[in-house]
This record gives sequence, structure tokens and C-alpha cells, in this order.
Amino acid sequence: MSSRSTSPEKRPGFFRQLRSLVTFTKDVYPWLPWVLIAIIVVVTALGVLVGFFIPPAAIWSIILWGVTGLMFGFLAAMITLTRLSTTAMYKKIDGMPGAAGHVLSTALGRKWSASDTPVGVNPKTQDAVYRVVGRGGVVIVGEGSRGRLTRLIADEKMKAQRVATGVPINVFYIGHGAEDVPIAKLASTIKSLPTKIDRGTMGAVIKRIDSVSQSVTSLPIPKGIDPMKARAPRPR
Repeated sequence: MSSRSTSPEKRPGFFRQLRSLVTFTKDVYPWLPWVLIAIIVVVTALGVLVGFFIPPAAIWSIILWGVTGLMFGFLAAMITLTRLSTTAMYKKIDGMPGAAGHVLSTALGRKWSASDTPVGVNPKTQDAVYRVVGRGGVVIVGEGSRGRLTRLIADEKMKAQRVATGVPINVFYIGHGAEDVPIAKLASTIKSLPTKIDRGTMGAVIKRIDSVSQSVTSLPIPKGIDPMKARAPRPR
């Protein structure tokens, strides 16, 4: 009789995560390794120079400042890598079905409730509508062609108006047009909306809208590293 292991799944180590993050980001920015090396070298050199100019200019002082510069250089390189990896993620998923759901479900924080599953979808064209509820009200996000999304957006807006009277409803379209919101700015655009309702009202609105919404088939979500969850830990 075989026994099942109850030990928790082992997570990838720091260096394995770091290598995966570098590989992921390097696909978009091939010059990434050279930039990271340059940051570490430059900051370390600045530390050594500080050791030379701050008296007493002893060998132990130079070494100490050099090690300090190395640590700060590594930290600066990790911060640069994290920011570039986030930009690389947005560039990779831009235009892919399910990209909006991926961003909404991972990047909005606790003040907003969202899912990576669309609340309205056109199976033939993969145009989709997502709904977000938060302290700023109800947000409806359209992913696809504006013309084909008209009916889906109108249906979802009608549901929200029927059960959330007086709650602000904002509609955003993903794209690169003058009135569109780029996928990279979707989360920040939603989070910048002013607070209009309290937590109690927010919870009630979520329950009411969910009660009148119909379940739909989820779209494929772009796979890959999520920089929001794969941050390199800071050196201690």
C-alpha cells in the first residue's frame, strides 16, 4: 500500500527564479545581461572611489566600501530587472486573447474584485468583456474590436445599472487608439479612479451583479512568468 506524501510542494530556489526571470525578459530585451552587469560594475566602482576619498584611505576602508557598493549594485540590478520584466510581460501579452483578464486578476490589489474569466464573450471572434467592482464603482473592460463589442458592453452595463443604482460605471476598451487604454496602463487607470463607494456597498454590488450574471467559457490566459509574483528578494 503506497502512502501519499503530505509535504508541501517545493518552490523554485532564488537562483532558479532569477535565471527564469532573466531568460523571460531577455526575449524582449536582448541587451539585458549587459545592462545588469554594467549597473553592478558601476555602482561597485563608485563604492571603491568613496573608500579612496573618505579618510582614512586605508585598504580595509576601500574593501568595505567596495563590498557596500557591490551590494547596492546588486540591489539596483534586481530593481531594474523587475521593472523591465514587467514591461516585457505587457509587450508579450499585448493583443492576445485573455490578456486583460490576466492583468485584472493579478495587478489591481485588494480594493478591486476581478477575475481572469470574462463575463461576456464572442466565441467566434474571441472578443471579450470583463467586469471589475471596487471602491471606484463598476468598471467594464472590452477586449477586441469596438464594433463587435457594442452589444456585449451594452448587456453588461445594463446588468450593472439594474442592480447597482447610483454606483458609477466606467467603460474602458483595450487598444492603442486615442480613446483606448493600452494593456500596460489598464491596472493603473482603474486604480486611479476616485473612491465612490464604501466596502459594504462594494460587497453588496458584487453579490447582486454575480446573481444576474451568466457563466461563460473562459478564454485562454497567456502563459509565462508573472513579474508580480516573481520578484527577486532583496539582499539582506
